Amino acid sequence: MITRTVGLTLALFLALSVEAAAQERIATYPLRGDIETLDGIINAYYESVSGPAGQPANRARDESIHYPGARVGISGVDGEGNPFLRSMTIGEYHDRFGGPRQQPFYEWEINRVIQRFGNVAHVWSTYVSSDVPDGEARSRGINSIQLYFDGTRWWVTGWIFDSERAGNPIPSDFLPSDP
Repeated sequence: MITRTVGLTLALFLALSVEAAAQERIATYPLRGDIETLDGIINAYYESVSGPAGQPANRARDESIHYPGARVGISGVDGEGNPFLRSMTIGEYHDRFGGPRQQPFYEWEINRVIQRFGNVAHVWSTYVSSDVPDGEARSRGINSIQLYFDGTRWWVTGWIFDSERAGNPIPSDFLPSDP
C-alpha cells in the first residue's frame, strides 16, 4: 500500500511539474516583440536557432512563432547530385536537429525581399551562417518563409531553404545592394 501511495504521489508530482513547465513556457513565449512585426518575427526566426556550442536552439521561442502544424523543408542535393527535400513539422525539426550543438552556430539575415498581400506575406530571406556572431561565412543560402497575420500577431506558417553551392549561386536579386 505504501509503495502504491508513493507511486501515485510521484506520478502526481511529475504531472504537476510537466504542467508547470508548460505554463511557464506559455507565459514566457511568444515575446511580444517577436510577433508584432515582420522584422520582429524574422529576427526571432534567426535568433532562436543561433548560439554557442553545447547549447540547444531555443525550441520554445521558435515554436511560439510558428503556427500550429507549420511545415518546414530542407532542400539540397545528395552526394550524387540528386535533389532532395526533407519535409517535417517544426516539432520534428527540433527533435531531429535541436539538441545541444556540437559546434557554435550563428545564422543571420543579410537581405530580405518581401511580397505581401492582405494578411499573408512571403519573405525571401538571404542568410549567412558562421561559428561566431557576424563572423566569416561558413555557408549562405535563402530561406523562403511564409507568414500569416491573424489581426493581432504574425505567424510563420512554413519555410523551406536551399544552400548556396557549386552550380547554385545566390542570384544578385537576393543579395544586398552595393551602397
